[in-house]
Amino acid sequence: MLVYIAREKRPGYNHQKKAGAMNVMLRVSALLSNAPFVVNFDCDHYINNSQALRAPMCFMLDPRDGQNTAFVQFPQRFDDVDPTDRYANHNRVFFDGTMLSLNGLQGPSYLGTGTMFRRVALYGMEPPRYRAENIKLVGKADEFGSSTSFVNSMPDAAIQERSITPVLVDEGLGNDLAALMTCAYEDGSSWGRDVGWVYNIATEDVVTGFRMHRQGWRSVYCSMEPAAFRGTAPINLTERLYQVLRWSGGSLEMFFSHSNALLAGHRLHPLQRVAYLNMSTYPIVTVFILAYNLFPVLWLFSDQFYIQRPFGTYIMYLVAVIAMMHVIGMFEVKWAGITLLDWCRNEQFYMIGATGVYPTAVLYMALKLVTGKGIYFRLTSKQTEACSNDKFADLYTVRWVPLLIPTVAVLVVNVAAVGAAIGKAATWGFFTEQAHHVVLGMVFNVWILVLLYPFALGIMGQWGKRPVILFVMLVMAIGAVGIVYFTLHAPYPAEWSEVAASLGKASLTGPSG
Repeated sequence: MLVYIAREKRPGYNHQKKAGAMNVMLRVSALLSNAPFVVNFDCDHYINNSQALRAPMCFMLDPRDGQNTAFVQFPQRFDDVDPTDRYANHNRVFFDGTMLSLNGLQGPSYLGTGTMFRRVALYGMEPPRYRAENIKLVGKADEFGSSTSFVNSMPDAAIQERSITPVLVDEGLGNDLAALMTCAYEDGSSWGRDVGWVYNIATEDVVTGFRMHRQGWRSVYCSMEPAAFRGTAPINLTERLYQVLRWSGGSLEMFFSHSNALLAGHRLHPLQRVAYLNMSTYPIVTVFILAYNLFPVLWLFSDQFYIQRPFGTYIMYLVAVIAMMHVIGMFEVKWAGITLLDWCRNEQFYMIGATGVYPTAVLYMALKLVTGKGIYFRLTSKQTEACSNDKFADLYTVRWVPLLIPTVAVLVVNVAAVGAAIGKAATWGFFTEQAHHVVLGMVFNVWILVLLYPFALGIMGQWGKRPVILFVMLVMAIGAVGIVYFTLHAPYPAEWSEVAASLGKASLTGPSG
């Protein structure tokens, strides 16, 4: 049975976008099939593997603990991403590393698409381990709305073994379905908070999955080849940043809401709680990263070294810490089957986000807390240039927006800092102790430039097709800053001073006679 649903939309009613549509489909499908499992994937995704529906049911029907599994999450795989994955659209470190590792706790978070749900878990029911054998709705019917037919269908939705037969849509059933799709149906009910997909938050997917984990449900990460689902992703720099801005802003909204992991009860695994806290607060840390990346501007106006002393001890600790982090990262990459390129792209795009998108999300959240007004995040456009025959034309299109300014500033500051460091070394002598400190400090600036390399290519537009142009421009900019610094600060030789003094005297006395 294939059914197309067009829900009612009226002026003055908030139709709640995707979450509202999913809740309508959840109610309508209960009267049409009432299947115990529900599959959700976005409109720009498609089923890529004929076993995509069978595989997750193996986890749901597992006699060991399958009845306590609320949903099975597949990784997101994308078509039409540029071969080098410049902006980390595949996000393999997150999907194949972080999500897989959460299988050892209560399972991965819900990611909005490529997911099979247990219907009763979406209804807000507790898992079997924490409730009676039969679902009791006494005194709870009002939470689900005024439809008696829908409420009566809920106990059967928990029976996995029952057979499902198509229903005949007569006039009576048609009226019931129409009632479930009205704007006013959810008024006075728990839909959008304790029932169905959660409303009024940019990341309704993560919060909906969190509600299930908080109740004691678990989830399962499942990856298969070929991929179960495939879809499209934005390859334009601006659109990709807007997408990440919506995600990070929604994460902060989750932290400052009733869905804060600190407020969850004892049924949430302690480490799962830590995972959700990290997921909802990570943008805050990047404010310090942005500031740290802008500190090299001090090098342009002072001869002091703003770095921890003693210098050698600081370098030793810094190298040890960074080395341990990367060794752990390499083990995780090997364990999850992630390529080195995937890991590098993840590191690069995190720095791109940390210097612009994430601090902007923090600013938006601060304004929301002060003003009380909600945050509007624009939807991501995933369409490429319609008039171009180039498959990756959108990759080389520059759409200048204020969101790019902070990262551009970091890029400029660190290019200037490298030039100033070379100028200082030339001024003081390349073999002096001061010059050695400058060169070691310059390593930080060069590393930042390496991490921002994809961003620099992105803002070059069509010139980004030839990375050699970027390298030439960087060398020229660094050289220009170095020459200017050397010209302004280089000490003059003694004989130059004598010549200048004699010229000054001659100009004062004038010609003889």
